[in-house]
Formats: sequence, C-alpha cells, structure tokens
Amino acid sequence: MSFQVSTIGITLIYMAAVGLIAAYVRRSAITAAGYTEGGRQFPAIIIGFLMVSEFIGTAVSVGTAQLGYSKGISAAWNVFALALGFVLLGLILARKYKELGLNTISGVLASRYGQNTRIAASVLTICALEIIAVSIYASGGAVLSGILAIGKPTAVIVVGVLSVGYVSVGGMRSVVYTNVLHASIKYLGIVIAMIYGLSLTGGVTALATKLRPEMFVWDAVGWSQIGAWMIAGIGSIFATQHVIQALYTVPNVRAAQKACFYCAAAMVPFGILTAAVGMASAALHPGINPLQAFPSLIADMDRLSAGIVVAGLAASLFGTISAVSIGAATLLMKDFFEPLFNKERDERRSVRFLKVATIIVGLLPVVIALGANNVLHIAYLGKGLRAALAVLVLLAFYAPSFSNGSGAFIGIIVTLPATVVWYMLGDPYGIDNAYVALACPVIVMGLFHLTSRRTAPIVTGNGPLPEQQVVANTE
Repeated sequence: MSFQVSTIGITLIYMAAVGLIAAYVRRSAITAAGYTEGGRQFPAIIIGFLMVSEFIGTAVSVGTAQLGYSKGISAAWNVFALALGFVLLGLILARKYKELGLNTISGVLASRYGQNTRIAASVLTICALEIIAVSIYASGGAVLSGILAIGKPTAVIVVGVLSVGYVSVGGMRSVVYTNVLHASIKYLGIVIAMIYGLSLTGGVTALATKLRPEMFVWDAVGWSQIGAWMIAGIGSIFATQHVIQALYTVPNVRAAQKACFYCAAAMVPFGILTAAVGMASAALHPGINPLQAFPSLIADMDRLSAGIVVAGLAASLFGTISAVSIGAATLLMKDFFEPLFNKERDERRSVRFLKVATIIVGLLPVVIALGANNVLHIAYLGKGLRAALAVLVLLAFYAPSFSNGSGAFIGIIVTLPATVVWYMLGDPYGIDNAYVALACPVIVMGLFHLTSRRTAPIVTGNGPLPEQQVVANTE
C-alpha cells in the first residue's frame, strides 16, 4: 500500500503542476481563435515536442510494450512508421498546408472538393479521433488498474474524468506548453523503465538467453503488419487535425518543416525503448496478460522510479487526449456549430460551445474503453481511417485532375463503414483494415475519374470557383 500511495502521490504532484500551467495560460482561451490556435506563434522546436507528445501517448507506450512482450523488438516498427510519416510530412505537405492557411483538415479538403466533402471529412475525422481516445483510455486504465489493484472499469472512468477536466481548462496554448513538459517526463519515464527492466533481467546478454530468438528479429511481426503500420501511420499524420493545428501555430514554412523533423528524430529511439520494456517484462513475468507488461514492470521498481514512470504515462495520456479533444471540438465548432447555430460568429457562444464540446468528446469514448483490450490495434484503426483522407489530400495537391468533389465525398462515405466493419470482422484473410481504408478512396476516385466526360474543376459547395477564391469561401 505504501508503494501505491507514494507512486500515486508523485503522479498527483505532477498533475498539479500541469494544472497550474493550464490555469496560468487560461486567459488565452477567452476567444475561439485563442482556444483553438493558442493566440500566438511558437518556435519550431516547441511545436516539434508538442507533436511528439501527441503521438507517443499511452496507447503507443502501453501498446508497444504489449506487442514487445509477445513479438519482441519488431514492435518498434509501429513508432518508426510515425517517424517516417513526419519526415514525409515535412518534405511533401508542410509547405502546402502553410500556404493554404487553413487549420482544419475538413477546410483543406473543402478548398479542393467542396462543402459536402468538408462535412464528410469532418465526421470521419471526429470518429477517428474518438476511436484513438478509446485506445488511450483503455491503456491508461490498464496502468492505473495494475498499480492500484482496482477493477479496470473503475480505473478507465477515473482516467477519463481526470483527463477531460485537465484538457478543458486552457485550450490550445495550455496544450502547447504542458505537452512540452509531457514529452520530457514521458521520455524520462521510458528510459528509467528500460534501464530498470534490463538491470532486473541481467542486461541485454542475459535477456537474450531468457527469450525466444525471434524476439530479437526486426521483422518478426511480418511485413504485412509493418506495411499496414506504414499506411496507417504515415496516412494519419498527413491528415491529422491536431497536426494541422500545430503547424498552423508556427511562423513560416521552414519552421513547419523543422518541427516535423524534430518530432521524427525524437520518436525513433522511443519506439526501441518501449519495445525493450515489453521484452524485459516478458522475461520477468512470463504468462501474464500482455496488456499488463508495462504495469507489471512498474510494480518491480522502487517508489521514486515507479512514480516518475507513472507520471510519464500520465503525461502520455494527457498529451494525446488534449490533442484529440481540442481537434474534435474545433471541427465541431467550425463545420457544424458556427455554420448552423452561430452564423454571426459570437465569440462568447463559440468559446462556450468549444468547452462543452471538449468535455463531451472527451467523455464519450470512456464507455467503449471499458471493454477494450488490444489498444495498439484500436489506435491504428483510428490512424487507418485518417489515411483515407491523406489519399484525398495528396490527390488534391499533386493530381488535381482527380479533384472530383462527388468522388471525394462518396469515397469518404464508403471508407468509414467499410473500414470499421472490416476491423470488427477481425481483418479477414489477414488483410489489415488499414489497407481497406487506403483502397476505398483510391478505387472510388479512380472510378469517378474514368467515368467522367471531362476533367472536373475545383469546386466548392456553391459550384466551380477559381482556385484563388477558394480559401476566402471555405473558412
């Protein structure tokens, strides 16, 4: 009990410090722009850390350790895929996003495909973000359940309520500042966990004698799985709402590119460290539920080390949930609330809506998370859905002859149910749902392109417009 009290005490101290930061910058959230954009521009390295914190959340930390427990070092590929995604984002799309000057993925797609596509893209993105939130709560609940020896449902509810309370306080600026702290503490925590795990197993050489040889093979998960991670990871980064919001807060294209590269550089070692934690846990605790790989290793630590690691996992959870909730709430406000219920753009009404929406989208996934187990697979379902939007973004920027509004709209409408149903069926024939999410828009857009009698013009909800007029008519 004293171990549990001291561990939770350190975590609560950390949470209190984060809460003070959020409360201090709360004044930046008095306008809708301040709440969703932070009210100022930030240096590239700060935004790089922000994106690191958003993408190496609890689902990635606990989920990679879970897979590392079963498959070994090759589990790190799921994080490598994200790192490669950020490199490609900096090289291919950062300039495009900055030049377009929009801070929602639905707004970007509307500028090329029209208002119907905007609504469909917004719905798909919100669903994808909520699915990711499910994996975050499930992994956070697994950690809390293992440490406090309480039921997982209770732990998931506690995690959900605490997370939403933190996120709703200060908006985007608090997310930027606190996520820099989150990234630092979660990195420190994973390093401590890896060192502790290797010391308990006797080092790398001793670990090799206690595990199956294939645990040290880099492609043990299979190239089909690695390919699915690449599609979902890279695609999701190309079309992630909170990434676009983050890039919107830097001053220029060069800063946006540098932020992407900083983020990628930080993610590669994190993947290796987290997979190693799972491997150490497999040697120390054979036969347990793989989801408990990380919590079981924490239970072996001394109080101070365990407290820092748990604080790091809490940082992982808060960092990602903050991005998910702010991103979903921003889409709801810009694509639904303001066009339908606040056409005069009353700031007070928009801010009130944003805060309420942040709480609602933060709490809804808690119900589903109560029964969720394979957290990494769930997280990549959400990433796979966003890969479909990445296809449309790439076609819009680099293959404008495919800029058919009807094809894009139908492609999104088909992708959402097809991908989710394929996931629920257990990925039949060994085909990961990420491949389904990628194929649907490509096939639909291809069919519309082949059957159209002429190249479709760039369209908005009100019909064809010259490209230079698009931005002014979609935001």
